[in-house]
Amino acid sequence: MTGPTGSTPVSEEVGGAGIRPSEGPLAEVHDLAVVDLDGVVYVGPDPVPGAPEAIATARAAGLRLCYLTNNASRTPDAVADHLVRLGIAADVEEVLTSAQVGAALLARQLEPGARVLVVGGQGLRVALVDHDLVPVDTMDQDPSAVAQGFNPDLTWRLLAEGTRGVRAGLTWLATNLDLTVPTPFGPAPGNGSLVAAVATAAGRRPDLVAGKPQPEPFLDAARRFGARRPLVIGDRLDTDLEGARAAGMPGLAVMTGVSGVADLVGAPPACRPDHLAADLTGLLETHPAVEVTPGDPVVARCRQAVVAVEQAAADAVRPRLVVRRTGEDPVDLLRAACAAAWNWADAHGGGLAPSSNEVHSACRTFPAASRWAR
Repeated sequence: MTGPTGSTPVSEEVGGAGIRPSEGPLAEVHDLAVVDLDGVVYVGPDPVPGAPEAIATARAAGLRLCYLTNNASRTPDAVADHLVRLGIAADVEEVLTSAQVGAALLARQLEPGARVLVVGGQGLRVALVDHDLVPVDTMDQDPSAVAQGFNPDLTWRLLAEGTRGVRAGLTWLATNLDLTVPTPFGPAPGNGSLVAAVATAAGRRPDLVAGKPQPEPFLDAARRFGARRPLVIGDRLDTDLEGARAAGMPGLAVMTGVSGVADLVGAPPACRPDHLAADLTGLLETHPAVEVTPGDPVVARCRQAVVAVEQAAADAVRPRLVVRRTGEDPVDLLRAACAAAWNWADAHGGGLAPSSNEVHSACRTFPAASRWAR
């Protein structure tokens, strides 16, 4: 693996796109956890159940943490304060936001003191100031670029002003392209949805994207802590886990946020996690091996759980996952289902993923999994 001063830290554990075992508890195997926040540590103002305790135990085992968030609306100080209020020890240096990454990208392209039209919140404005750039609110202030980041209080007028700047040909930075953000009431429009609104009106896409799944935020986190065995933890396959693979780092997917059973079963190789867990307590566990027997049918076993892929009937659109044995742990069932589905998809040129309806039904028989078996 390249050291912390190299361009691409790559863990020796990351390999093919499949579920992998661990040599011990993840908190002991790795020296840094790059942890997503929304949907992993908290949802809205409240902690994910068990997250503060799991983080404290992992930290006591010697694991360092970097909280990497695509949410650019708040400053690192505000994020750290939020974590502390939730009972999670956190320092501002442990927080890395897409606003910080984006401001650094713009600072490499613009002269110090350049004005930037901000279509976003305080977190983005502070990050720009920290990089010797001047945030402004209107095109009448002669900006050199447009920076767009999530802000739950964003107004139509500011979106329109940002569109004006983009249509004028200014460099356009998006802190991230997440279509949704998790809320206590389910997914809500994220920065990617708001960027899409500007793109539709302006007729072009952003010039720069700062946040996940770009590899740079993950590499920045590893360099910041001098990590040699980083682990990425997230709830979204298309940002956290895709970014982990882009950065050459192993990833742990947790089932407390956006991505659900169908997303995991149908995940393309570039978005697949190396490990699965119900929540952050997975950091404290030794992850089991999954045995896959390829062929017809494909059969995958994870401890007592057994799942197979059966070929589609003549009138069926795609094959289906068949639960032969549920086992004692819904996560083992999901691990086996993913391994079987991915093996089948890869052997068939990435065709339609097998139907996961039976896996959903089996997971729902476990009370602990009824919430995430969607």
